[in-house]
Amino acid sequence: MATCLVTGGSGFLGSHLCDELLSRGNRVICIDNFDTGSLANIHHLRSQDFLFLHADVTEPFFIDEPVEFVYHFASPASPIDYLRLPLHTLKVGSYGTHHALGLAKLHRARFLTASTSEVYGDPQVHPQPETYWGHVNPIGPRGVYDEAKRYAEALTMAYHRQQGVDTAIVRIFNTYGPRMRPHDGRAIPTFLRQALQDKPITVFGDGSQTRSFTYVDDLIEGIIRLAESAHHDPVNIGNPNEFTLLELAKTVIEVTGSRSEIVFEALPTDDPQVRQPDITLARQLLGWEPVVQLRDGLQRTLDASGVEALTGT
Repeated sequence: MATCLVTGGSGFLGSHLCDELLSRGNRVICIDNFDTGSLANIHHLRSQDFLFLHADVTEPFFIDEPVEFVYHFASPASPIDYLRLPLHTLKVGSYGTHHALGLAKLHRARFLTASTSEVYGDPQVHPQPETYWGHVNPIGPRGVYDEAKRYAEALTMAYHRQQGVDTAIVRIFNTYGPRMRPHDGRAIPTFLRQALQDKPITVFGDGSQTRSFTYVDDLIEGIIRLAESAHHDPVNIGNPNEFTLLELAKTVIEVTGSRSEIVFEALPTDDPQVRQPDITLARQLLGWEPVVQLRDGLQRTLDASGVEALTGT
């Protein structure tokens, strides 16, 4: 049994990671300050192999037992959150990553940081391979999140090269599933909330911009495989099936049986026009690819969450 530390463990992705690590027989130490996470996401974890610590990773923290894996998932991740908490987002990417890496170094643990497809910005290469350096606006409103993650990647590689820490970097593409917050500002929870209430579904721009949506179970499987590998450079984990946001809106209406109409609003600043992962490396290195397709994943989300959770009522 390995002991796994998960920062941001009460968040959407972090809580699903805690679930899966525990189901595989690991001990899990979850750290969170509930800035964007929720106690409701982990209240069911009452195993003696689960420990929760209320802490802010931007401040030094210590674990007084052996740790074999550090999964660094702490960070505001939705536009609403990082625009509300711009300085904290940057601090989590810098101080938080530094503290988590320091703990991994102390315990000689395998360290995995959760990066993002946002490091590619509005990409000029399509689909995006890990070798692509991106096209990011560092001073735009999204820059606090994009640059926090880019810095976290650079810091992770510096610890690996200079300090010998065993590190990994996962670049996560749009992910959805149970425990999404209905008002977090991202497309799928927003569309589901609006559709389930028969309200107009708001699509930014003309809806032609694309995204690739990964069901959370697929993502967590890829992350654990990467953590248990010996690879150090970034790896894309995402679903290569690309949809326009207009196609997503229509699919949500069909799956929910909603009477919603689709309305169009102004496109946000620096909103990427295309987003599709090249997962060749994940297939070759990890034997991983997603298995849950969008319509099935949306139905699973509905079945597992219920209307109240998805509408915030």
